[in-house]
Amino acid sequence: MPYSPAGPTGYPPPYPPAYPSPQWNPNQPVPNPNAYTSWLDRALAYVIDQVPVFGILFVGYGILMGIVAAATSSGEPSDGVVALIVLATLALFAATLAFPVWNYGYRQGKTGQSIGKQVMKFKVISEKTGQPIGFGMALLRQVAHFVDSIFYIGYLMPLWDNKRQTIADKLVATVCVPAPVTAPAPPVFPGPQGGPNPYGYPPR
Repeated sequence: MPYSPAGPTGYPPPYPPAYPSPQWNPNQPVPNPNAYTSWLDRALAYVIDQVPVFGILFVGYGILMGIVAAATSSGEPSDGVVALIVLATLALFAATLAFPVWNYGYRQGKTGQSIGKQVMKFKVISEKTGQPIGFGMALLRQVAHFVDSIFYIGYLMPLWDNKRQTIADKLVATVCVPAPVTAPAPPVFPGPQGGPNPYGYPPR
């Protein structure tokens, strides 16, 4: 009896499972420096992250100046108008502070990516776990960037550092790595009775 590759259901046997691709291990030396995000990508991500902040400042300052102009057009502003101007100024300050806390603290701490890092397709992860560092450590990392701002040496360190880290990265043990690209799910074709085909390809 000749051998038939078809199984008992009339379909060819399923393809053997593919071996998973090797994952980057932060505890092992990386021979290729391109495994870490380049200084240019990090700089561009920073610029992108500042665009919403400047947008908030521009719109808020315009509204504030409009209130001041309307209040002083008819002479001395009243106490109520002065209080409104003070509240508007405080609201503008709070908005410009809240956005970085959300973007760099909550968003980046949870996903590893600020808005700019998502656009530039890389993320911040812990050297020890390979996972996002959480809200508290993400905020601490931003505070540590004040050390980087001294003569801007820390911000320039990724140009020559083996792991392309800033001083803040070294203080909190983080690295910037390219974000993995998620492949689309394979299509599922209907089986003989209209249900999903367990083999994942059209019935013959």
